[in-house]
Amino acid sequence: MPLTEDRVAVRARGLVKTYGSTRALAGVDLDIPTGQVLGLLGPNGAGKTTVVRILTTLLKPDAGQAMVAGHDVVAEPDAVRQSIGLSGQYAAVDENLTGFENLYMIGRLYGIGKRQARLRARELLDRFQLSDAADRPAKGYSGGMRRRLDLAGALVAEPKVVVLDEPTTGLDPRGRLGMWEVIEHLVATGATVLLTTQYLEEADRLADSIVVIDKGVVIARGTADELKDHIGGERLELVVGEEVEVTPAVRVLKEVGVSEPVVDESTRSVSVYVETGAAALVDALRRLDTQDVTIQDVALHRPTLDDVFLSMTGHSAETTEEDGAR
Repeated sequence: MPLTEDRVAVRARGLVKTYGSTRALAGVDLDIPTGQVLGLLGPNGAGKTTVVRILTTLLKPDAGQAMVAGHDVVAEPDAVRQSIGLSGQYAAVDENLTGFENLYMIGRLYGIGKRQARLRARELLDRFQLSDAADRPAKGYSGGMRRRLDLAGALVAEPKVVVLDEPTTGLDPRGRLGMWEVIEHLVATGATVLLTTQYLEEADRLADSIVVIDKGVVIARGTADELKDHIGGERLELVVGEEVEVTPAVRVLKEVGVSEPVVDESTRSVSVYVETGAAALVDALRRLDTQDVTIQDVALHRPTLDDVFLSMTGHSAETTEEDGAR
């Protein structure tokens, strides 16, 4: 059933953006239901940050329309800005101000009264575990602390829509887990979130729905499970005992699989997608046994989002080209 306007926090139709001869977006459609997380996946250069810039009024589309919190991003940019919070790829904090001063300043810029701005700043510093560093200049903060302060700044005005552009980039595993918990809390309190990320497990954990974008075009959309089902079957992976046994292993897996085997020479591992699961695994082992191939390890994996991304785009989610440079 189509989502009605009052149930959609963000809606984009036919977004197009061109830079010279390069088309960054070629007709992108998005819907984010109120109170949900949409994960926007794609390699650097795919167009993710261009979408973010349009939805946050930092860039005008060449064609198409976008509505955020009921406001047109081109016709009503001020109303959109009052309704959103943005945390970009790089922490946008004033290093010469303390953590408290950063948040207090943002509150005042949003038109919040002095007393309320002070209370809101202290509340967010506590929520993001920054109270102990609240009165220290931000230039002395660690990278993880700056990221948390930046996200806190995006929430000062209690926005209806929060846009997080690769919010955990550069964080260590502990910092990423902490940020995930914060995002989960946001959604639990009713916020709508657009999350761009290259960490596929991040989208798997946080997103209610996922859109995969590549070269400015949406190539897939659905829940994590629906996208995993897209490639079908499971991935059979094995590790052989000797380097010379890689070749016969590739030959056997090509016979039992439904895709070209992938080889990692350094670990002597070979993997392939199979449709019959355990039956294919047993068949492969039987064939390898008749050829005296030594198997050190074998596993059958349900497709991950990494598998989905590689299947759909033909390359990994991490490339060297910066989408934001477009």
